[in-house]
Amino acid sequence: MLEIFINNETSRLKSVVLGTALDFGGTPTEDRAYDPKSKENIRQGTFPRESDLKNELNGFEEVLLKHDVEVLRPEIIPDCNQIFSRDIGFVIDHKFIRPNILDKRIRELSGTQYIIDQIPPEDVIYAPPTTRIEGGDVMPWNEMIFIGYSEKEDFEKYEVSRTNKAGVDFLQSIFPNRTVKALELKKSDTDPMENCLHLDCCFQPIGKNQAIIYPEGFKHRRDYEFLVKYFGKNNIINIDKEEMYRMNSNVFSISPDTIISEISFTRLNDALTSRGFKVETIKFHEVAKMEGLLRCTTMPLRRVD
Repeated sequence: MLEIFINNETSRLKSVVLGTALDFGGTPTEDRAYDPKSKENIRQGTFPRESDLKNELNGFEEVLLKHDVEVLRPEIIPDCNQIFSRDIGFVIDHKFIRPNILDKRIRELSGTQYIIDQIPPEDVIYAPPTTRIEGGDVMPWNEMIFIGYSEKEDFEKYEVSRTNKAGVDFLQSIFPNRTVKALELKKSDTDPMENCLHLDCCFQPIGKNQAIIYPEGFKHRRDYEFLVKYFGKNNIINIDKEEMYRMNSNVFSISPDTIISEISFTRLNDALTSRGFKVETIKFHEVAKMEGLLRCTTMPLRRVD
């Protein structure tokens, strides 16, 4: 059986599922895309090619393997984008949660079924039909679970609203000993500069008590102010709108002191280095054209304190 355990975002990573670009379906028509940044690149003729995406993901895998991380990959589903494995399942404590995701992405689920089959059945929880959650919105952080979501009005209005209030309540019911902190996100189906697709597009904890945050990504200023108070003003790296658009908050921690980041994030990478982090830089620019980055392509299965 497969051993799973995730308590937070930064403990030493031992095992992870990394997405794949093999047979990813090429450039979709705009009506088949499900985020504004993909649509923007489709219109501009700059949507990424499979070969470039494959090279970027392979470069990511090389860094993970260098740090002795076990890397699993989804089984290939023909003509299906399986790059963003974060959203289709996630681990909290010793439980694997299989959420209900966007209908356009349903085919992705079968690619990781072989992994779920290796987990004890009593540790696999399927979200009830009324809930919607995607893993990019869910961040376990020790005694907390941060979750990005949309209230009913925005959830019914925007395709990019991926987690609803029922999803928040569902997680609280499963993990009653944790505090589930729901953070309402700004959404736009048409403008990637105004859209936070998931929570990790505007916020991510790093180290042991720090965070990267885009202040304007939250619908309510009070949610940003909560995070500032929780982490402490001096422990926060704020990013601006352009950096959010380029996915600066979507780095990936493989330990409390080591972070994998995009090579072009020079200001962020310098800030991380000045705070004592070891920063492993890779090229991931093409993946970013689909409104996701390093955290989005990973499904951590086991971390150790």
